[in-house]
Amino acid sequence: MPEKLHPKIDNGLPKESASFAGGTLVCACTSKPVKVTVKGQIAHNHACGCTKCWKPDGAIFSVVAVAGTGDVTVTENGDKLKVVDPSALIQRHACTGCGVHMHGPVERDHPFKGLSFIHPERFEEDGWSPPGFTAFVSSIIESGVDPGRMDGIRSQLKTIGLEPYDCLNPGLMDYIATWTAKKSGALPA
Repeated sequence: MPEKLHPKIDNGLPKESASFAGGTLVCACTSKPVKVTVKGQIAHNHACGCTKCWKPDGAIFSVVAVAGTGDVTVTENGDKLKVVDPSALIQRHACTGCGVHMHGPVERDHPFKGLSFIHPERFEEDGWSPPGFTAFVSSIIESGVDPGRMDGIRSQLKTIGLEPYDCLNPGLMDYIATWTAKKSGALPA
């Protein structure tokens, strides 16, 4: 029996539209929902098994992508947002009503500074870029998934077309290592 990984990937990946120019993320509140406008297409969308990302009920993975922080604007009911963990790299702003993480800017010195993490399944619009890989797969064990299920979960992810990694994908890991090497002087800036 297949695992319930995430509602947006269990029945096939969403379809990207070349005309997608951004949209509005909406929290799960039925009264006074928080709305966040995102300009343009998202990047680096992936399923994530970390224990920090918000996940819909019953999902063992989140779906998370990035957009430039300058392209992310809280447009309604921002007074309901609170940072989940002020000491974390990603400043996840969650709705105090429903708990959905609406945006998470990276503001300190880091390769991802200037990006905001978002959960694209909260878009009102279709056409956003689908997940392209799965990150931090082993971390789902930390949230209570039986380790004996891991081979089946990895196999299911591969069947869907989402290569499983226990970190980020190689391109993003190379980007982080390059940034770090330039900052330390190991590579020319």
